[in-house]
Amino acid sequence: MSAPERIPAGSVTAVDLLTRGELTVRGQIREASNAVLYCTIAYEEQRAACVYKPVAGERPLWDFPDGTLAQREVAAYEVSEALGWGLVPPTVLRDGPYGEGMVQLWVEAGDAGEADTDAPADESAVESSGKRAGAGTELLALVEGDEPGDGWKAIGYAQVEEGRTALLVHADDARLRRLAVLDAVINNADRKGGHLLAGHDGRLFGIDHGVTFNVADKLRTLLWGWAGEKLPDEAVTALESLREALAGGEPLAERLGALLTAAEVDAVRERVAALLATGRHPVPSGEWPAIPWPPV
Repeated sequence: MSAPERIPAGSVTAVDLLTRGELTVRGQIREASNAVLYCTIAYEEQRAACVYKPVAGERPLWDFPDGTLAQREVAAYEVSEALGWGLVPPTVLRDGPYGEGMVQLWVEAGDAGEADTDAPADESAVESSGKRAGAGTELLALVEGDEPGDGWKAIGYAQVEEGRTALLVHADDARLRRLAVLDAVINNADRKGGHLLAGHDGRLFGIDHGVTFNVADKLRTLLWGWAGEKLPDEAVTALESLREALAGGEPLAERLGALLTAAEVDAVRERVAALLATGRHPVPSGEWPAIPWPPV
């Protein structure tokens, strides 16, 4: 696939473009479990690349209502915007060539800064010396020994070959920490390493939020490094603003109400209230696998 064109500065926002633009399918991303189509979209003088996930291409899940994953992706974007962190690429729900679906601005992976990469490490990142291959440029890594090292947070042990394990770690990065807070709010059941995208402008994005907003606790993530730690002040401030925006009659509450069930919106309010009450990152419940499989 060719590199996507950037949206030029102008009066048309990314959401306007995704909502009003002409959607043209260019190909399919075949490794995805549901139908994911790579598209271009054009409106007036603006043009960009995007992802289109039609509802008709969603596979049924036992624990989520059929035909609701696209709406959940849009709801995740709405919550991300309300937190003020811009962690989810612009995402809308609209009609397309294969019916209604989620359309999300394509993020071209690139250099997101000193502590980021567009691809998580695997067992090849473990060296015999116990150091990380390319340390300082990764979000995720496997290390020998029991200590994550400076600038890293431990997730848990992973088997890299028969009879041998390594410590899986993630970067102690403020952008990842914001994403961990977002995931706790939306109850993300599938935060894998492959769902982290580092953009060329130094921003970090999270994608693939179809299995979110369940009423039951289903948080599964690789970002457990801060579990039980005190929330940073910026997170508390963002959560307080989100709590106000979720009040009945507020625009965000009404938008979420059109995408989720009333019980699911109430559950969002309850999770925000719980985070503010404890003032700490959540810890694994023990009632649900804490880490998604496969992790990357």
